[in-house]
Amino acid sequence: MALDIFQAVILAMIQGLTEWLPVSSSAHLAIAQILMKVKVPIIFDILLHIGTLIAVVVYFRKTIFEMVKSILKFDKEDENFKMASFVILASIPTAIIGFTFRGFFESSFSSPFSIGIALILTGTFFMVCEKIKGSAKISAKHAFLIGIAQGIAIMPGISRSGSTIGTALFLGVEREKATRFSFLLSIPAILGAAFFEGKDASFAGLDVGIVAVSIAVSGIVGYLSIGFMMKYVKRKGLAAFAKYCWIFGIFCLLLPYIK
Repeated sequence: MALDIFQAVILAMIQGLTEWLPVSSSAHLAIAQILMKVKVPIIFDILLHIGTLIAVVVYFRKTIFEMVKSILKFDKEDENFKMASFVILASIPTAIIGFTFRGFFESSFSSPFSIGIALILTGTFFMVCEKIKGSAKISAKHAFLIGIAQGIAIMPGISRSGSTIGTALFLGVEREKATRFSFLLSIPAILGAAFFEGKDASFAGLDVGIVAVSIAVSGIVGYLSIGFMMKYVKRKGLAAFAKYCWIFGIFCLLLPYIK
């Protein structure tokens, strides 16, 4: 079934919202396609991620500028240099896991059962992390472990933002710092995934107008979602998202039996 403008906008809104909320954007996109009885080409999914990439770059533009400037100066004492170094360090295990297990994770995208189990596990992990109250800054050890968590989150149902924020909280990192690092860490992850998945993808059959609107919607909704998460996690934590993941996970498990 061909993708129309209404379906494209719905998928773009889902991507923009759930990329930054810790509820797994890949799971929501997969289930949405099943419910709408459409199968979008991989290039469309990549373009939706580009929209959310633009959102995070715009939102953290000042921080990114300072990070780049500190790298060019090679100022090891600058906090921005340390943050940039940690983002690079965390991206290494993410890339290794993603490249090695890419085929295995992709096979789970069409399985509501696998997605449901992953969501329930994600929610449970959030509740464990909620018990830990920390005030630490990101360290090299933290960054490497968070990068491993991000690599595992390639599987649909395992939230990228949730796994990275949750792991940081589990390691005792302060909530706002954990959230900020998670979002900055998404930039190389999205760029890397877009390159490896998109280098052989075809734009054939895609409507330019629908694509442009979808990227814009994904970016705008994504920007608003980032702002919401930066404030919400600091005040409330992940408990509400844990409960949502449990509910949505159970729905996914029951989906094959729903007529």
